[in-house]
Amino acid sequence: MLVFEKSRAGRGMSMLPACDVEIKKPGEKDARQKELHLPQMSENDLSRHYTELAKKSHGVNDGFYPLGSCTMKYNPKINEDMAALPGFTQIHPLQPEHSVQGCLEVLKKSEEYLCEITGMDGMTFQPAAGAHGEFTGLMLIKAYHESRGDEKRTKIIVPDSAHGTNPASATMAGYKVVSIASAPDGGVDLEALKAACGEDTAGLMLTNPNTVGLFDKNILKITEIVHECGGLCYYDGANLNAVMGTVRPGDMGFDVIHLNLHKTFSTPHGGGGPGSGPVGCKSMLLQFLPSYRVVEKEGALAMEKAEHSIGEMKEFYGNFLVVVKALTYLMTLGKEGIPEASQNAVLNANYMMNKLKDLYTMAYDEVCMHEFVMSLEDLKKNGFYEKCDEYLKKTGLSRHDVIRSYGIHPPTMYFPLIVHEALMVEPTETESKEVLDHAIEVFRKLYNDALENPESLLQAPVTTPVTRMDEVEAARHPVLKYEFES
Repeated sequence: MLVFEKSRAGRGMSMLPACDVEIKKPGEKDARQKELHLPQMSENDLSRHYTELAKKSHGVNDGFYPLGSCTMKYNPKINEDMAALPGFTQIHPLQPEHSVQGCLEVLKKSEEYLCEITGMDGMTFQPAAGAHGEFTGLMLIKAYHESRGDEKRTKIIVPDSAHGTNPASATMAGYKVVSIASAPDGGVDLEALKAACGEDTAGLMLTNPNTVGLFDKNILKITEIVHECGGLCYYDGANLNAVMGTVRPGDMGFDVIHLNLHKTFSTPHGGGGPGSGPVGCKSMLLQFLPSYRVVEKEGALAMEKAEHSIGEMKEFYGNFLVVVKALTYLMTLGKEGIPEASQNAVLNANYMMNKLKDLYTMAYDEVCMHEFVMSLEDLKKNGFYEKCDEYLKKTGLSRHDVIRSYGIHPPTMYFPLIVHEALMVEPTETESKEVLDHAIEVFRKLYNDALENPESLLQAPVTTPVTRMDEVEAARHPVLKYEFES
């Protein structure tokens, strides 16, 4: 039920303090002609209403969330506590620098730590999310080439195993995208890369480990090939979970990187956001960074803009409180904890993969990094998909819905595109062996049911409040206004 439907005339609550300023009502010409239709509810009823709604969603606090490529890890509550400190929340971006020295220290320390982890020389926190960071990184590459009068470089190379936003970001930056196919081992095809590189190459966008969960064994050769033709190398660090504290993108030969603080560094995703996509770079790109960076001047911290800055990518300095949360996570883990978290993420992924590979077909049957990809193509050949699709037309069943009945969020499906009928799993480092064992049991049961008793799956979901919604209808004909009874 909607909150309006639970409203009862005469009910109310006193949650807000009395107004402490003089009340001035608008003039008659500006006054509303009708009363506001606000719900009338007791505090008890209101609390239960939103608690009930919360129970109908699934987040990292509700259960296993193996959404591949997204890193839905647990967000420690100390992060929220630090971000809620009055010294961080009761500030204004236009305050004098001397009055926000603590906030400036957060930005400076975060930059130092993240540059150490990534092997970069400087970083901006202005970008608000991953794709925003991608675009910023590409604009740095563009500014670099233009500053040297090298305007013939109009192409960005993007392997087909890269994140799907990479081609879109390159196009937005004004580049032509050159896609190269993966080699049979899942890595970059070196011969295809050599053929694509030339005097018109501005750079390469690469995800490593890539979207099939593999660390490219030729990574040093890849960046060398691009640099030899005069291009720069961009590292998609949306998910640094597999390598942080162990190997640095800067040491692999990359010139610029973006990070997703809301993935790797345990700040909330989506509706619990906002996000943050800081961009780091090598020294030759520092002069082009957007907005302001924190520097030391005369014994105090100050904001300084790069000499040839590409301009502003967002208002002010980015989503500051997200940076506070990420810094809290870094300081909580420390120098020893960061690589340990990474190693546990890799361990958990390999544990699950090895417990499932006798049933599921692994896209690449070798040691994976933080995630692994399975193919359900054999189920398609078996006829289960046809039965599922037939049922879908009648009920709205989604293949996602089947696993929801077991309190597990569905893995990523149909991505990456280079794997047919892909099912991508990322357990992260924050899940225990008991949780993984339960998930493995569920995955095995569902696979066997699909082969031996497919009809049992076609009734899913059986434990969720509703079946799958008609998302197409909702998008095309949204109901945005509640109609009150006259």
